[in-house]
Amino acid sequence: MTTHALDKSAALNQGVIIFAYLAILTALEFGLAVALPNPILLLLVALFKAGLVMYYYMHIYKLAQQDEVLPRNSYAYKTGSNRLGLWLFLLSDAFVFGALLATRFNLWGMTRPHLNQTLGLAVTTVLLVSSFFMNRAETSIAHGDRKGFLNATLITMILGIAFLVGVVGLEWQLAQLENVIVNKDVKGAVFYMMTGMHAFHVLTGVIFLFLVWRNGRRGAFSAERYWGVEAAAVYWHFVDVVWIFFYPALYLIGTVV
Repeated sequence: MTTHALDKSAALNQGVIIFAYLAILTALEFGLAVALPNPILLLLVALFKAGLVMYYYMHIYKLAQQDEVLPRNSYAYKTGSNRLGLWLFLLSDAFVFGALLATRFNLWGMTRPHLNQTLGLAVTTVLLVSSFFMNRAETSIAHGDRKGFLNATLITMILGIAFLVGVVGLEWQLAQLENVIVNKDVKGAVFYMMTGMHAFHVLTGVIFLFLVWRNGRRGAFSAERYWGVEAAAVYWHFVDVVWIFFYPALYLIGTVV
């Protein structure tokens, strides 16, 4: 069942259920990496997690919704066009992250540097929780709950900043202690490029969310007109999808060297 056909309570509950699935799958992913480090199984788990986020949180099905002829100056028509443009942008951006993943496996093979597993799992959890609150923010404004939208967006921003602190402020420093240095060898070059590019997208996402939150406080969005919130949510969940693949590639797959 899709969120566009649900009332507010059911839509929020669906967000909770999807988050529970993601949490269970992340725990399973970590357990598989410890007990049965099979990259194919880890890839399948990541693909399933990404599918859940893309369908239920990013609402990819909305791309096929607009089948009736609408006036070109209508809000619905413009939203449909903007939605397609956003997804095309994300598709182009996905090629960049795909190239980084290909570089990781080409240069590292089935090895990986020694990284802090607890911190890796923690920042991953923070980002997943942020997607949960971003979904609540979008669902709230879609049903006319301005206060719920503002509160959930603010929490999402805080969690995004916490993720940046965990990766850039802590993980980068700890990685250097493990001799993962940016200009020393391919270990450091790939690690800092992957995490740095992703952190940059998280930062731009936080800025995007702040602008949406500020405009929301000024009454710019309603249940009938909230494209800006949807765009911010889709972008934020895209960043989450990228990390769904980066996390096992950096922390779980391969032998530590």
